[in-house]
Formats: sequence, C-alpha cells, structure tokens
Amino acid sequence: MNYKRVCVVVAAVAAFLIAAPAAQAQPSVLDYRWSFDVGLGWDNSLSGNINSGAIGNLDGQVAVVTPNSYADVYGTGFHLRFGGGYLIDEISEVRATFTYQSLSADLTPMGDYGVSALYGQYDKYKSFGLDVGFRRYFDSGRSWRPFIEGTFGLGFITEIDVVLSAPAANLTERATDFYDRTAAFALGGNAGVVWQLSDHFGAFGQVGLRWMSGLSEIDDLAGTGLETINDDSSRWTLPVVVGMRVRF
Repeated sequence: MNYKRVCVVVAAVAAFLIAAPAAQAQPSVLDYRWSFDVGLGWDNSLSGNINSGAIGNLDGQVAVVTPNSYADVYGTGFHLRFGGGYLIDEISEVRATFTYQSLSADLTPMGDYGVSALYGQYDKYKSFGLDVGFRRYFDSGRSWRPFIEGTFGLGFITEIDVVLSAPAANLTERATDFYDRTAAFALGGNAGVVWQLSDHFGAFGQVGLRWMSGLSEIDDLAGTGLETINDDSSRWTLPVVVGMRVRF
C-alpha cells in the first residue's frame, strides 16, 4: 500500500471537513438587514442663481442688479447627513436620509444704484431635508460593494432676507424680504462604494447629481422693475459625501 498517497488523501479530506463549516459560518449580508450611517458632504453648485439680473428703479434711482449664483453668495456648502436603510434582498435596499445645512453668506456685489455700487448681505441659508430612495448594490467583493441609487424628497428652507447698501448714494440698511420659508422638491442620483471594515462597521464614499426646485419668492420689490430677480432659484448640485455606517 502506498502510505504516502493515503496520507495525502486523508489530509485533503480533513482540510475540506474543517474548511466547510468555516465557510458556512461566514455571515450573509442578510444577517444584518438594518443599517445606520452618518456623513459629511460638500455641495458643489453646477447651476442656479440666488438672484437673477434686472434693471429697475429704487427710491427714484436707476438700479441694475447682476446675477449671483449660490456659489457666489454661499460658497461650497457643507452639510451633515444621517439616515438608515433596510435590505430587501442581498443587493436591494430602501433608504431614508435626513440632511441639515447652515451656510453663512459673503458680502455680495449686486450691481449698481445710480452712480454707486450696490451690495447685498443675505441671511444664512438654513435647510433641513428628508430624502427617500432605492439603492442597488453590485457584489464585487466581501470587503467593498459599489452601488447606485435614486432619491426624491423635500428640503425645508428658512426665510431669506437681504440688506441692500449703496454707500456712495447714502442708501443703507434697506432690508428686502427676498424668499419666504419654502418646502422645495428634490430629485437625485448617487454612485458610490461601501467598504465593510467588520461585520458591523463600514465606511462609504459617494458622488451624485441633485436638483432642487426654486425658493418661494416674496414680491417686496413689486413696482420697481426688479420683481424677476428672485423668481428663478432652482438649482443643480454635485454633492460629494463621505461617512461611516453601522449595520445590525
């Protein structure tokens, strides 16, 4: 009898019997259907103006207002988000995400008032949003999983006023009610990757495209010829988000 061959066969069978239960013991993603995540995001503006351009009259003087984008006034906006999801199957997940944002405005050149330059100081942009959506994973490996998702939701934005000033014309502290409190509709799509660091904890990164409907304008400038400067405030952004996730 070839004892060497028998020993090799016995060792192979033993290795298989040891490895098989270990493989069966590896957890399925469905063992942790629920997840909670928190992230920090950057809103990169692609289009959309906080005010449009127009020519009109304020207090007997010709006023020329030039357009200003959200990026001109508020820069690249940071936002904090938190939410969770539930796995329907191994690659499909329904999700809900809350987003909070509070951005300070820079002093903004608004155009001309007579012979003077016109400046504006906007209120903070404060919003709280809820988005729900559907995510689809691509199971490329145990430690990382790419995904795409589509979302829709509402963003609740506080009232925004602007103080206008034309120093050379002695026009100061003219407070204008610009936008009322708004519930804006939002649509978005994202693509990203989840890195699973352990059975319960992971990290993620994603980039997306998001559209939000316009703010609710107030006709405080009625009769001035400048009524149209706040009636086209919908916007497109390219949000980039990184964060951590726990599943249970």
